[in-house]
Amino acid sequence: MKFNNYNLTLKDDVAVFTKQLFYALFDDVCQEKAKRLKNQFISILEGLSVEKPEDIWSYYQNSFCDIRKKLDLDAQAFENTDPACKSLGEVYLAYPGFHAIAIHRLSHELYKMKVPILPRMMSEYGHGLTGVDIHPGAVIGDAFFIDHATGVVIGETTIIENNVSIYQGVTLGGIQVAKELAEVKRHPTIKSNVTIYANATILGDVTIGENSIIGANVCITQSIEPNSKVIYKSQNSIYT
Repeated sequence: MKFNNYNLTLKDDVAVFTKQLFYALFDDVCQEKAKRLKNQFISILEGLSVEKPEDIWSYYQNSFCDIRKKLDLDAQAFENTDPACKSLGEVYLAYPGFHAIAIHRLSHELYKMKVPILPRMMSEYGHGLTGVDIHPGAVIGDAFFIDHATGVVIGETTIIENNVSIYQGVTLGGIQVAKELAEVKRHPTIKSNVTIYANATILGDVTIGENSIIGANVCITQSIEPNSKVIYKSQNSIYT
């Protein structure tokens, strides 16, 4: 019996690269001092048989400063939202939700460039590190806040607009898992200024209207109007 060979050691290489790139975003990666990261990146893409890795790196590197600006907005959202947060430094150094968002923003850029496999490897590294599973295809706006982090799942075609806050255990998932739906939008759209509390589940291509509050433990499979409050009692209750 003949088996296909896969270079599984690339998982370790991607973990090291992702970690160092995350650190570099807050150090010197916006400058022209990234030769080691470039060499790591090119080596990984060559291991994945991706063509023109140097061109991809050049394009990718141009996005780092914009990613850093977005992350600074995310960090400010953490400080403004979490009463337990004492400083911005605490967010950058000690919040797994922020770390998860950072890795997502880095992997999402590669996903947009249609780089194969690597974005998923980066997101899985972040998943193992933080307990947050964000598919690199998810589109996430500015000032995103994930509190406590653990158990959050955000699917591939999810769209999250600006100033959204979610808490531990939230699932933004698909209601069907048929393979033929791979190219179809199958995950929620969360409009701006929405808060989703712990262990809420939102499934399918539904829209949560702006300024809404989704309470803990609810399960939603239909769109919610703007300015709504959804809470769990004996059944879901919607207040507009």
